Amino acid sequence: MKKFLIAGLGNIGPKYENTRHNIGFKVLDYIAKHEDLSWETVKLGDITTLKKKGRTFIMLKPSTYMNLSGKAVKYWMEKENISVENLLVVTDDLNLSFGTFRIKTQGSSGGHNGLKDIQATLGNGKYPRFRFGISDEFSKGRQVDYVLGEWTAAEESELIERLEKAKQAVESYGLAGANNTMNAFNGK
Repeated sequence: MKKFLIAGLGNIGPKYENTRHNIGFKVLDYIAKHEDLSWETVKLGDITTLKKKGRTFIMLKPSTYMNLSGKAVKYWMEKENISVENLLVVTDDLNLSFGTFRIKTQGSSGGHNGLKDIQATLGNGKYPRFRFGISDEFSKGRQVDYVLGEWTAAEESELIERLEKAKQAVESYGLAGANNTMNAFNGK
């Protein structure tokens, strides 16, 4: 059975629960809810496992806070013996329009602190990531307030459809492979 580690990035605690920066947690929570899965608090995060069509998706919500995500990702990759090609990091992206997806097999951190830490921990940027657009609708100097801010009512109403699409993209990554998933979901 082929195994994948799906790491949704976010910050722990109710203060951050519904913020834009926590879209990685939100995507994984959506998948877990719709697949009737339960989370278990374990070393360095919360874990649940989805089995689908001969694939195992180990979903991780790190408890290390966003800026130290690499420690949890590396630990679970090693513990579950998962290669970097079977990792998928789900995170927010300010440079993409709200709800737009960009899945890549490698790249830069783009200034994202969670991705910077994963890159530093793994020793390079050659790991797959799924960026979920949160847009850049903030005034100069207000970036931190924006990413740590809660979704607007308009965004909330659109999130339902986007989360379902994100669930499909994560499953496609494991079932159809990175290239097919990028072709089917990037820019959508």
